[in-house]
Amino acid sequence: MRADIVKADLDNPLHAAALLETLNAYATDITGGGEALSPFVRENLARELQRRPSVHVFLAFVEGQPAGLANCIEGFSSFACKPLLNIHDLAVIPQYRGLGIGKQLLARVEQAARELGCCKLTLEVLEGNTVARSLYQRCGFMAYELKPETGKAMFMHRALDEQA
Repeated sequence: MRADIVKADLDNPLHAAALLETLNAYATDITGGGEALSPFVRENLARELQRRPSVHVFLAFVEGQPAGLANCIEGFSSFACKPLLNIHDLAVIPQYRGLGIGKQLLARVEQAARELGCCKLTLEVLEGNTVARSLYQRCGFMAYELKPETGKAMFMHRALDEQA
């Protein structure tokens, strides 16, 4: 199924609503934590993302309906001395899964990364999310390691507030 993939204009109420609808569908899924977005997030997310020029949001629409999203954040590779683009969220609304929407979003993200002069795309994925892992592997993503003897990189975090 062919989706319309657009770079979101979060001043556009339709795009802001699609962002929240799609992200909430992901949040309520077991792989997204199983809980709906908080009222605080619903009220502030579009505005906060919009304030950050290093954030790029891509939305997928099927017949005018929100079907998926990719929230991406520019980073920088000090070893390559070039920007990189991290796919922070990639989500497809359940009824559109298995139709190639995720692959189309990843292709659009790659196009944007190339336009930005990025050296690579990065993302993190839960070990148990085998569907997403399979998609990422089919699209050329792999676990990161500098050298086999030092092992693969691990995603870690330290929460600084209750919502992180």
